[in-house]
Amino acid sequence: MNLELYKYQGTGNDFVMIDNRELKVSKNNTKLIKRLCDRRFGVGGDGLILLEKPDVATDDFKMVYFNADGNPSSMCGNGGRCLVAFANYLGIVEKTARFTAIDGPHEARIKEGIVSLKMQNVTDVNLQEEYSFLDTGSPHHVIFVENVQSENVQQKGSEIRYSELYRENNGTNVNFVQQMNNEVLKVRTYERGVEDETYSCGTGVTAVAIAAYQTGKIQNKEVKLETPGGSLEVRFEKTDSGFENIWLTGPAVQVFKGEIVC
Repeated sequence: MNLELYKYQGTGNDFVMIDNRELKVSKNNTKLIKRLCDRRFGVGGDGLILLEKPDVATDDFKMVYFNADGNPSSMCGNGGRCLVAFANYLGIVEKTARFTAIDGPHEARIKEGIVSLKMQNVTDVNLQEEYSFLDTGSPHHVIFVENVQSENVQQKGSEIRYSELYRENNGTNVNFVQQMNNEVLKVRTYERGVEDETYSCGTGVTAVAIAAYQTGKIQNKEVKLETPGGSLEVRFEKTDSGFENIWLTGPAVQVFKGEIVC
């Protein structure tokens, strides 16, 4: 069988995209998904996303996301933004979109290759002396450091991801952050499922922006996040119940379209 697929990237966070509205790809085919994400034996990507028909009448489509290891995963912010760009390419949506992912409903806006994705509300930020922990659709451990460029993200991230602290909850993503000023944060992220540093992480930079505000490191509610793959923006509102109206914004680019023999 020849399978048509697409490759998208959002600030270097790259994904294999498949139009699965006709259910050609089984969500239980872990072996195939892992192979497609393999950078030597497949297409290569930080994850794979299936675009499927919506379960809810008011939605435009459904997002089904898998980590590069072939297993279903929690929400992926950059993946969600790239999927909106893919849906736009397919003619499913134009300037706005509504879809449901594993963490619930989302809405998005797209204009000239820039996609803004509304994230879920955050009601709890666990502040510790050395780190913060919060869930922005995916779990994130946030550490502020003096020089993020000198950090061994793969080693330290793996140690925290597999530590006793998170073992019962299937691990966590880990973000290393350097504050540049009140509006700009430099971020490097270790992602579980990829088990390595990625060029960017959407739910990660969202968690970083909120953690920075909650700990008083920044006062702005519009934050620029510099990642190895490029710049993202996060804006939010602070309420008595937590953080709401959270938007993640950045580029989402189609890299190529192709076929692979399965």
